Amino acid sequence: MHSKEEKMAAFGRLLDVLDTLREKCPWDRKQTNESLRPNTIEETYELCEALMNDDEQNICKELGDVLLHVCFYAKIGDEKEQFDIADVCNKLTDKLIFRHPHVYHPSQIGTSEPKPLPYGENLEHDSMQNASTAQQVIENWEQIKLKEKDGNKSVLSGVPASLPSLIKAYRIQDKARNVGFDWEDRGDVWGKVREELGELEEELRKEDKKKSTEELGDFLFSVINAARLYHLNPDNALEHTNQKFISRFNYIEEHSIKSGKPLTEMSLEEMDKLWNEAKKLEK
Repeated sequence: MHSKEEKMAAFGRLLDVLDTLREKCPWDRKQTNESLRPNTIEETYELCEALMNDDEQNICKELGDVLLHVCFYAKIGDEKEQFDIADVCNKLTDKLIFRHPHVYHPSQIGTSEPKPLPYGENLEHDSMQNASTAQQVIENWEQIKLKEKDGNKSVLSGVPASLPSLIKAYRIQDKARNVGFDWEDRGDVWGKVREELGELEEELRKEDKKKSTEELGDFLFSVINAARLYHLNPDNALEHTNQKFISRFNYIEEHSIKSGKPLTEMSLEEMDKLWNEAKKLEK
């Protein structure tokens, strides 16, 4: 692997190329935060797809595309004299140090010279300094974030409004848990899941679309809550199921093409038989 010097040189080369493109390329020159935003979302999803597929080559490639966007936004900020890539890196580094007092606090690193913490604050978090597990660190983060300058004003304000609903539900529940708002016994959540399913079925029987939609949301929220309590990621789980469905349905469609019989003319029994064949091939 590369040395730290080589890594720094590679990052500097990227910044140099971006400077040149911003000056000489008509497309790069006209980009703004607003025009780049849709591409950033697309690149992020492409990275997520590579991560789901554990595709190392594409993970590396897509990380580069996302990094380009980070640098591009910083370049635009520099041009506006608002901030530059050094500010981005320093703010991130300061935040990491501030949120890890158990690592960077003087009592933990054996130095006799107290080191000032970022944001000009002195933390008095004995429990945070002694965090010894990943879960304790996560729980401490929520308390620390509320103390940061320009940090979260409330526990749930750190959840981006633009997150996809499924991921947002998980993050809301996770943040609430970190301050103690959670089931004491995770097994109790199943009573809530059954309760919400019953309420959904009742509203569906009444054919009340508005209330049925509300109850569907409550039911899905409770299922996501159950997944979280059992340390399962519902977004990953659903995406695996999506891919599984696509693979099996494609199998049906391929056989439909080979047999010359359109899907619309196949019976449900015929499609179900092919579905089960595809299912067996996965094992």
